[in-house]
Amino acid sequence: MNFKYYVVLGFLANLLTLANGENAGKSGNISYDNYQVYKINIKNATQLQFLNFLQNQTRFSVWKDYDYITEDVHVMVKPREIHNFLRLLQNNEIEQELLIENVQDLIDLEQSYSDSSKFDWTRYYELHEIEQWLDDILLTYPNVTEGFIIGNSYENRSIRGIKIAHKQDNPGIFIESNIHAREWITSATATWFINALLTSQDEEVRDLAENYNWYIIPVLNVDGFVYTHERDRLWRKTRQPTLASDCVGTDPNRNFDSNWMANGGASGNPCEETYAGPQPFSEYETTALAEFLKSIQDDINIYLAFHSYSQLLLSPYGHTEDPPENYDDLLEIGGAFATAIESLPYKTPYRYGSTATTMYIASGSSVDWVYDNFDAVNVAYTIEFRDQGRFGFVLPPAQIIPNCEELMAGMLALVQKSHQLNYI
Repeated sequence: MNFKYYVVLGFLANLLTLANGENAGKSGNISYDNYQVYKINIKNATQLQFLNFLQNQTRFSVWKDYDYITEDVHVMVKPREIHNFLRLLQNNEIEQELLIENVQDLIDLEQSYSDSSKFDWTRYYELHEIEQWLDDILLTYPNVTEGFIIGNSYENRSIRGIKIAHKQDNPGIFIESNIHAREWITSATATWFINALLTSQDEEVRDLAENYNWYIIPVLNVDGFVYTHERDRLWRKTRQPTLASDCVGTDPNRNFDSNWMANGGASGNPCEETYAGPQPFSEYETTALAEFLKSIQDDINIYLAFHSYSQLLLSPYGHTEDPPENYDDLLEIGGAFATAIESLPYKTPYRYGSTATTMYIASGSSVDWVYDNFDAVNVAYTIEFRDQGRFGFVLPPAQIIPNCEELMAGMLALVQKSHQLNYI
């Protein structure tokens, strides 16, 4: 592990979080008016050390952490801090690029994009709309679909999923979506994918639908997801209070009992967005998912977690750069996935590799936990959808369907290559 990485971990682990609530808009939702997002390019250890020093002088929220390959960090800066922030970067010869001039403008555009009452993926949908759509799907396709509930959230909401099975002895593929509340493109893509499996007449998609059994949870972090619609669009965590702090919530994707809190891959500070919780499986949502997965572990061969953003396909592991035993095969599958997506007219590039070597150290993730604990699952990935920072977490609704089309192309290639390599 090189010096640069340890320094940036120290810097990112101690970032001051935004004081949510002090910028509430007229609607009651938190406003991000004139908040800006910058890409900071890191060239050397001295610059990383200075960024560590900045933690006590400015407030900003990390949207994208430092990684080895791009060597940049995306940060959202409060309006009153922008001038000082830029001056300090300039004085220390740290390059920056403005990615988003006004975050609230993107949020407003996202909310007003379409008034369509149909579930047609021209806008983002709230939890009650997704659940009503699921009910309609279950009524329309009773012979091949089955609804399931893995448990309840902290705020006592049902965490719902759907199983699509044409033949009960098919190999299984599990998709977990929207574990991070603000990543709306994930549940949008999951519901589109469900619809495609049930309605598409494309021969390859029909093969995918009929010869594999699908378990899909469109919204895992239901409490956080509702909170992003009703209060704070950029909320990430769960909504369970913490005993030792006024800060609320845990990062559920750092809360699994898989090298929990190892190697600086999560935070022990309840106010940080990557807070891992007081212990593994402290969250209702992660416990419910784990128990459900245990009950069907012999029925699934591939596990996929939908996330955004950065356009990545990430295999285990997150807590270490040491590769898993079948890493060469996982890279080959990743190459097929990325090539299929980039071959579409959108020409969208995806990088692939392990989480630790392609993105950053992240411990306690669902994908690593499933990969380590279930013998039948030897293919497991986190998929980071569009984009690379131009819109970040507030991806315009116009990009929902293109992202979904990319996912389908990648999924076809991923499953086909997994089959060729005898994993399913």
